[in-house]
Amino acid sequence: MVKMNNDWDDLLKEEFSKDYFTLLQAFLKEEYETQTIYPPKEDVFNALAYTPYQNARVVILGQDPYHGKGQAHGLCFSVRKGITPPPSLKNIYKELQSDLNCTIPNHGELTKWAKQGVLMLNTVLSVREGKPNSHAKKGWETFTDQIICKMNEKKTPVVFLLWGRHALQKAELITNPLHLILTCAHPSPFSARNGFFGCQHFSKTNTFLTEHQLMPIDWQID
Repeated sequence: MVKMNNDWDDLLKEEFSKDYFTLLQAFLKEEYETQTIYPPKEDVFNALAYTPYQNARVVILGQDPYHGKGQAHGLCFSVRKGITPPPSLKNIYKELQSDLNCTIPNHGELTKWAKQGVLMLNTVLSVREGKPNSHAKKGWETFTDQIICKMNEKKTPVVFLLWGRHALQKAELITNPLHLILTCAHPSPFSARNGFFGCQHFSKTNTFLTEHQLMPIDWQID
């Protein structure tokens, strides 16, 4: 049984009993037993475990986990300490420096954001080593769409950061006028110069939160 040990357990309990999720669990069991899969099983649901629904006020949406050894740990764009920050994350740090004058840290672990209420969600929560998108269309998208819909239902304002074409496709799920959707190019080296650099999403997020009497995010990674 999947357990986040917070309010997500109750919010998503119907999903856990649906046929698609049962099939997804069977697929994952086979994959973890026969292939090298990231993140480790115990980290798959970290985005939900670290950020309870009641605390979540920002959503950053990624695609699927990093597929290199030791990188993915269940939070989009984040890698454990000791792992070199991937290019997309380096570009996120550059934008943070430009936008909020944050210093660039020597590691890539973004757990601090998750614990402040930033839901760091990939639309697919697992991947085979060296094979991006290998777990796409196995059921994860149905599950994570439900998470986005639950966030859309919140009675308090939420900022959704949708970076790149894949994330932007999820904007149709966000219909509540309370919320703010910020969109731009993906931070990858292939597209960051097409609008990610200079987007100022971090300061815009904090301005919106402050205007709605919500705590801003301390984006500085120590």
